[in-house]
Amino acid sequence: MKRFSLMATLGPIMLAAWVLSQSGCGRSAPAQQAGAGSDSASARSSVERVTAGPPTRTTLTRYTTQPGWVEAFEQTPLYSKIAGYVETVGVDIGDLVTKDQTLIRLWVPEMLQDVEQQQALVAQAEAGIAQADAALVAAKAAVRTAAAQVKGAEAGVGRASADLERWTAEYERLKELAARGSVTDKLVDETRQQWRAAEAAQAEVQAAIEAAQAALEESQAKIQTAEADQKAAAARLKVAQANLARAQTMLEYREIKAPFDGVITQRNVDTKHFVQPGNGAAKPLVVVARTDAVRVFVEVPEREAELVRWGEKGDPATVTIQALGNRSFDAIVTRTGWSLDSTNRTLRAEIDIKNDEGLLRPGMYATVRIRLDQRENVLALPIAALIQDGPEPYCCLVNQGKIERRRLELGLRAENDVEVLSGINETDTVVLVRPHSLTPNQPVEITKK
Repeated sequence: MKRFSLMATLGPIMLAAWVLSQSGCGRSAPAQQAGAGSDSASARSSVERVTAGPPTRTTLTRYTTQPGWVEAFEQTPLYSKIAGYVETVGVDIGDLVTKDQTLIRLWVPEMLQDVEQQQALVAQAEAGIAQADAALVAAKAAVRTAAAQVKGAEAGVGRASADLERWTAEYERLKELAARGSVTDKLVDETRQQWRAAEAAQAEVQAAIEAAQAALEESQAKIQTAEADQKAAAARLKVAQANLARAQTMLEYREIKAPFDGVITQRNVDTKHFVQPGNGAAKPLVVVARTDAVRVFVEVPEREAELVRWGEKGDPATVTIQALGNRSFDAIVTRTGWSLDSTNRTLRAEIDIKNDEGLLRPGMYATVRIRLDQRENVLALPIAALIQDGPEPYCCLVNQGKIERRRLELGLRAENDVEVLSGINETDTVVLVRPHSLTPNQPVEITKK
């Protein structure tokens, strides 16, 4: 606008000078030569002066520096599992405790009595086992006795059968003799009586065998009953033992112990307080925090989240604690939440730090500097030398005194420098400052490299 206004002002003057020259009142030749010299000086003054130079080979390191905070590596609020009265409180806030140390003891006499009752039931079940075992032994002995009686009865069968055969044959022989008149009828009658007696003896022996076999089967059934009683007694013993174990386990809850080595950070109970089984809504009886290690939490912005590495090959990090005179602790990124927080679009990262000296306390404010990436011997340009034209960046080169635009492929950005992957080489001369005002083929003069 200023140039346009100046031309508008000078227009009438130049027109008047042209009219005077046509009328013979023009300038002299020396004056015309002087005017030509002024035009050359004006042309030289219109050339843009730029600061330019070649890209550099360097090592680029990208960091992210974010606020963080310190938390205990583990912090456990302790509640009561059972209802009871507080008998003793053995710790107070600030006390150092060791794993499994008893912190609070409750008074629960009814549970002691329950344990004694369950112990008596176990003893009773054990006696039932012994009784069932004895009954099984007796039943097996009865089976053996019945088997012997069966064998004895079966042995009598032979004698009875032999007697029956003998008297049967004798009776038939005498009947024939009596028919021929060789013997008297009385002798035949006596022989018939002997035959009938032998027949009855055989039936008696057969009945004895059946009775012995029935006794054997009864004894065998008693064995099965005794075995069933034995299994039932064993089951009752297991139930009694399980009830005793449960009662003893519940009794162990009367002592509230430290889950790990640490320090007491809260105490909300006193002696003779009545406590009930706790839940997350109630205040804990005590809170124990680990002191040998801490976790440092940091929120990494979304644009840098994909660069964070964690685990054994995690990114190196430096944690600075302002409360400790800006003392720094070197560590690595231990773990991340992987997903971004939907509210602030950040990635939560955790850094574990040993705290053997106990200097780091939960709640401390920290500044965390994480080295996200590092590349050595790369071609780099300052950010000020880049122009963003649509989706692709470019820079301005000085080629034979004129501006040439060149598209670039960029890599790692580190603070004020950026890696150039392709588009230029080390021999190119790049405009390093204010390239936005330059246009292609514009003549320029390099004033500083």
